[in-house]
Amino acid sequence: MAALYEEFTLCGLVQTQNASDSPIQGIELDGDSDHVVVTDSTRSVTLYKVSDQKPLGSWTVKQGQLLTCPAVFNFQTKEYVVVSDNKVIRVWKDEDLSLDKTFKATVSADVWRVHSAPGGEPVVLFQRGAVRLLDSLLSAPQQPIEDVLSEEEVIRWSTNIVAEKQHFVLFTTEQKGERCLYVQRLNPNTLQKYRLEREDSGAAPLSFSASLRDKHLNLLYLYPNGCVYQSVVAAQGYVGLEGVQPLPRSLRLRLPVGEGELGAASAVALDEAHVAVVGVPHPSARTGKDFLCIWNTNFQTLQAGKEMVGRIHGQVWCYLGKLFVPHGKALSVIPYECQKSSLASALGKLRHAGIAVSKSSVAVPSWNTLLHGDQPQGPTKIVETRKSKLSRKSQSAQALTVDQVLELIKTRPVDEVQREVEALVSRGDAQDLQLSVGQLACHLVARSQAETAFYTPVALAQLVQTQCLCHSVCPDLLLLALEHKDYFLCQLCLQLFPDIPEVVTCACLKTFISVPDGDVEMVSLEPDSVSFMEGLVAAGARGGQQNGFSPPLFEEDSCDVNHQPKPPQDKKNPTLQLEACPVGLHKAVLLNEVLQTPYSDNFLLPHLKDLNTQQVILFLQYLQFVYLKYSQDIYTQTPVLRSPTMTQIIDWVCLLLDAHFTVLVMAPDAKGLLSNLQSFVKSQVKLFSELGNIESSLQELHKMKPSKDISQYSIEVIELF
Repeated sequence: MAALYEEFTLCGLVQTQNASDSPIQGIELDGDSDHVVVTDSTRSVTLYKVSDQKPLGSWTVKQGQLLTCPAVFNFQTKEYVVVSDNKVIRVWKDEDLSLDKTFKATVSADVWRVHSAPGGEPVVLFQRGAVRLLDSLLSAPQQPIEDVLSEEEVIRWSTNIVAEKQHFVLFTTEQKGERCLYVQRLNPNTLQKYRLEREDSGAAPLSFSASLRDKHLNLLYLYPNGCVYQSVVAAQGYVGLEGVQPLPRSLRLRLPVGEGELGAASAVALDEAHVAVVGVPHPSARTGKDFLCIWNTNFQTLQAGKEMVGRIHGQVWCYLGKLFVPHGKALSVIPYECQKSSLASALGKLRHAGIAVSKSSVAVPSWNTLLHGDQPQGPTKIVETRKSKLSRKSQSAQALTVDQVLELIKTRPVDEVQREVEALVSRGDAQDLQLSVGQLACHLVARSQAETAFYTPVALAQLVQTQCLCHSVCPDLLLLALEHKDYFLCQLCLQLFPDIPEVVTCACLKTFISVPDGDVEMVSLEPDSVSFMEGLVAAGARGGQQNGFSPPLFEEDSCDVNHQPKPPQDKKNPTLQLEACPVGLHKAVLLNEVLQTPYSDNFLLPHLKDLNTQQVILFLQYLQFVYLKYSQDIYTQTPVLRSPTMTQIIDWVCLLLDAHFTVLVMAPDAKGLLSNLQSFVKSQVKLFSELGNIESSLQELHKMKPSKDISQYSIEVIELF
């Protein structure tokens, strides 16, 4: 999983005369992880302390002079190096106040870039492809520089990589539509040339990124059509081959590009499984491309996204857990975190095994079925009677195809659309549904968003119930249902969609907790979930004994110094008198669906802060009610009914307290509630502690060897501790 944290502004930007040009040439690391060197597009170099967002020094060349490559830090001599007017190399230290009085040397050829990295000596890459170590070049600045590239070949991108005793300079070139990668090894001094595969459209890559992993150089590059490719070059391979070698590539990611192609965009590899991208539209955003996103290339999933205000110039730098992105009038720093990914973590916390998600599952065909027409294995066919066959044949003669229904959705009234969609879904087999349900849902949602009077709740519910639809296929469906107060469709989506983003989950929670009880009670909801709540509410009215421990509200070992004394109990009925459910029956059903929705803690917590204090208190009161009901022996849960588990309830209590603890402590209405919740947690800790003791005892019994001679009756002394 990956996360983008709160951004902060490192510095403001001065816009250039040409609005399409970036105000920044480059950002390089300084001597430690908290300092960076920023070079603007004209005449200035500034040293910043990232944690304080403070400039520690600034150096500028004279009017009329121009910095032609980003400044770098020499990690060996603790000096800064920059090139002005293509040929003048300037070297200075922290204490130098002006570049005019510092060391400078004029070389005999135009410089493309100076590269520096920890553990290696800075290198100078010339525009014609020659490479020199900085020290050897400065010792003889006017030494002749050979031409490595052909006459019309120009460099488009370059970097250097230092690892252990290896030092590489990588640069890409372009000549008449042909693009090549050069790999210059400095120890030993060898040069290899590779030809990049050409796109059918002939488009050039928008950005490159390189890294060294597992003794291989990994080149990542992004094209305007949204394709992110990776090419791999062995770092310690055989380098005796001459001429231009073909460079194979593999497609790592296909990004959504919206209408047209990408303009200013960039992709940088964060680790072996995550890529940060700027200038590419967010899948859930309707317009605009000003987003910073982190994608997982293993699962092809978007794991984090952040909208960037202002124009993005397609630039991003990555250093030690921070992304640097110039946008609008600011250079922002966005901390990020990437964790080892698994399919389970990508989906978040899954439903517990006891939940029956659907009564009748639809068989989803395999890839072989979709691609090659293979027949599915197993008894998936249903025996048809003669009457059903004749009926199906008569219907198929007048039935509309998927394309015809899609055209019909654009113009026809609601009743006709719902009738045709229902007919199409009822006669379609698993393969047809898998391929067409997503298109139908997207077209219905698109028209509903464009025309306020058009909304097809029945058709949308039928599409969701096929189980061939998920949030990623139609991301606006659940939000549209909330907008139209279609709570039955919301419930179906929460039950059947495994990939609902946390921000949408919180939007559902906020809507459900705020809607008046009377507005929901008239809505038809899924019968099993309603039956569960009816049984839960009825269980408390009959009374009962607690499940193995004393009532949490009245534990004597509470640490609250202002703990209230025990209320008097009825001698005839010594059980805990529970309060009524704080919300209506149907509202409780919808809240239960939220409790059972998969989520990830890191992504859910920030969105929970959007709830106001009264909403949080009401939700906590409901969680308290369900917890106390679960603690009664009188209540027995029916396995086939959808219901939240005790673990899910405690998890949500903890999340709400983490998000709003400071506010709740100051709220007078929440004092008693917090005390009760503290007792809940203590009772759970006590219960699990006792279970731990039982577990250790059982383990000791398991380790004991059975007696060899056991007659019909024997007495043995077992010492566990």
